[in-house]
Amino acid sequence: MKIVILGLSITSSWGNGHATTYRGLVRELVTRGHDVLFLERDVPWYATNRDLPNPPHGHTQLYANLDELKDSFTQTVQDADFVMVGSYVPEGVAVGEWVTATAQRVTAFYDIDTPVTLAKLERGDTEYLSPDLIPQYNLYLSFTGGSTLQRLEQEYGAHKAKALYCSVDPSLYYPQECDQTWNLGYMGTYSDDRQPPLERLLLEPARQWGEGRFVVAGPQYPYTIQWSSNVERIEHLPPAEHQRFYNAQQFTLNITRADMVRAGYSPSVRLFEAAACGTPIISDYWQGLETIFEIDKEILVASSPEDVLNYLREIPDSERRAIGLRARKRVLAEHTAAHRALELEQYIMAAR
Repeated sequence: MKIVILGLSITSSWGNGHATTYRGLVRELVTRGHDVLFLERDVPWYATNRDLPNPPHGHTQLYANLDELKDSFTQTVQDADFVMVGSYVPEGVAVGEWVTATAQRVTAFYDIDTPVTLAKLERGDTEYLSPDLIPQYNLYLSFTGGSTLQRLEQEYGAHKAKALYCSVDPSLYYPQECDQTWNLGYMGTYSDDRQPPLERLLLEPARQWGEGRFVVAGPQYPYTIQWSSNVERIEHLPPAEHQRFYNAQQFTLNITRADMVRAGYSPSVRLFEAAACGTPIISDYWQGLETIFEIDKEILVASSPEDVLNYLREIPDSERRAIGLRARKRVLAEHTAAHRALELEQYIMAAR
């Protein structure tokens, strides 16, 4: 098939989780024989932080504005077998209206931020999607599964809402023997709603356990945050350094956005990356987590500093490693980019 994807970014992973998802998906679609063009809005904050300026798989083109997009790619969109618009694309409503009016075959909206999107729509915020646009797409592909899919169809008129979770590239994320630099680490861009659980599940345990070693990696954290001396800060880690980062942790912490906790069934790409590295995960709980990993066997759940400290100090090293390896086995069987490409292909064929 000829496939066109209009996404937030594939060239820069700075401050977003979209780029790694698109990179793996595009690679696997190309591997399966499809011709893939990725269109990305050229914006200054990504232009100065491009860790993959020339993606090696498929074709990537930057466009400056909506007029250039239409002038340069109308015929391409008309000829495509499948056109997909992602969440948070600049001027996403105008882009989506143009795509659904121009494309001759299957169209889809790929929501990498579904609970955030729905919360925005409830507030009347149509930054990149509007209620009127949803029924214009043939498919609504969502990072969130469960009852949210029925809600999209019944309340918003989505024709076919399907889960297309994030994934991991096992050639980039795998176990590696290295020094265990930290007892517990966390990677994620700052957000107001994630900061309280980060405080509870990492910063407070660090204060209580002065001998422990902790790390928080990610941009945009306010200067007003008080970091303990045993908490290392890393401003940004490009994807090329993620695998070593996970392998240098005895445990890694997963924290979920508040909207995604409320929706449930919203695994993050960090879950799958860490698991593929065989690093045992301590996570907050949300409905549906048990459908992704078996709790206490493949993943650990914490709600308090005491829970975290108990895991860090009481679990024998052999069991810690076994938890990580069981999670890795689960991910390799169900959650790689190759699995997502096959699922997407099946959704497209069904829609046709």
